Amino acid sequence: MAVPKGKVSKARRDKRRSSVWKLAQPGLVKCPKCSALHLPHRMCPECGTYNGRTVKTVQSTVAE
Repeated sequence: MAVPKGKVSKARRDKRRSSVWKLAQPGLVKCPKCSALHLPHRMCPECGTYNGRTVKTVQSTVAE
C-alpha cells in the first residue's frame, strides 16, 4: 500500500495548489444603447436596459 514518506507542511501543500485558485477576470460587453461596459446577461447600470427593452429607470448622475 502506498504511504507518504513524510508529512507535507501546509505551506508546501498550499504552494502546490496556488495556481488552481486564481480567479478569472469577468468578460465585459458593450451596451448597444449607450456603449457602456457591463457584465453579460445583466442589465446595463448606466441606462437600465436589457435585451433591447427598458428594465429600470435610472436617474442621471449629472448635477443640474
